[in-house]
Amino acid sequence: MSFKDFSLRPELQKALEALSFHVPTPIQKEAIPIVLSGRDLLASAQTGTGKTLAFLLPLMHRMLEQPAHGVTGLVLLPTRELAAQVASVGKDMGRFSHFKLALLVGGESYTTQLHALRSGANLVIATPGRLLDHLERRTVSLSNVHTLVLDEADRMLDMGFAPALHAILRYIPEQRHTLLFSATLPNEIERLSHLALKNPIAIRMAPQGTTAETVTQHLFPVMRNQKADLLLGILRNTSVNAVLIFCRTKRGADRLARFLQANDLSVIALHADRTQAQRAAALHGFKTGKFQIMVATDIAARGLDVRRLSHVINFDVPQHTEDYVHRVGRTGRHFEVGDAYTLVAPDEERDVAAIERFIGRKLPRVQLPDFPYEKLPPPPKPKTFMERFGRGRRFIPRGRFSRHR
Repeated sequence: MSFKDFSLRPELQKALEALSFHVPTPIQKEAIPIVLSGRDLLASAQTGTGKTLAFLLPLMHRMLEQPAHGVTGLVLLPTRELAAQVASVGKDMGRFSHFKLALLVGGESYTTQLHALRSGANLVIATPGRLLDHLERRTVSLSNVHTLVLDEADRMLDMGFAPALHAILRYIPEQRHTLLFSATLPNEIERLSHLALKNPIAIRMAPQGTTAETVTQHLFPVMRNQKADLLLGILRNTSVNAVLIFCRTKRGADRLARFLQANDLSVIALHADRTQAQRAAALHGFKTGKFQIMVATDIAARGLDVRRLSHVINFDVPQHTEDYVHRVGRTGRHFEVGDAYTLVAPDEERDVAAIERFIGRKLPRVQLPDFPYEKLPPPPKPKTFMERFGRGRRFIPRGRFSRHR
């Protein structure tokens, strides 16, 4: 099957050819015909499967087929980086048409955004907070929106955007086409889908906890005080192209970046304390090869698409099992292969056990040859029932000798 089988507008077909996109991914094969048919869609797929084109192509096809005045399409995403990435794909797809879009995210100039809106943007790609600001300032109208896309919906709810989403829905006509894309489908997503979607078709491309088959995953047990030296040894003894390293905290990411820079490695850090301009510059530098290594917090765990990313390294084991899947999913994208390494300190073993239960398999443990490992303590024993749940409240039966009689 090829993209030509979808009978998309010639302008879109030309853009796909220019970018050498010929064969749709499984999520694109499933989702594009549904969206073109006008049905609401609830889609779940593992990260790195091509969800962006799965909704952008049919959305832009419809907007080009039926040109209208004002904003007629809206895409909501949880972070500035994801929104900017989707906007970049939208511009690539619209390069051979008069298609116009506006990117509305925090940390960017209102003046620039107002100019994009007043220049005739038909598609708005936004984060909930900044879009709500524009709506309250009455600088944008959503009264003509016929298609709404909620991308990375589970992350938006995790970040506390539920009130903003509910407020935004009140500005959009009830008679609309709604597409909801999510990596996972927790109960909160089910509730949101009942509110936002009407009789949707549901597709699920992979079970929750699935990691891409193109990613080789290994664990490196090591004492916590040796993690930085082990990481340096791995980087120097492994053939790497571009490496994304995840830390649990912003301070930890900065500290590790400084350590790697001091050892003559090309490194940049990315986290929420950086200004929007710094974050954009860091991502651009990493994607274009100016920096070989990016040290980041989980702000980079979802949706970010960096071509030729050969390795993902978890310097800290993620506390939430879903985050492991999202981190690992940054490599092995678009049918390419990748490697995911996780450095595991003794106090992180229980988090690793939870991840292995979540993904349904044991991860192999390896060592870096000739590295002077300190002796690791024995693995912790599983907690007993009493250690996990405590003694709780003493049960006093009602009856003859009960004082509650």
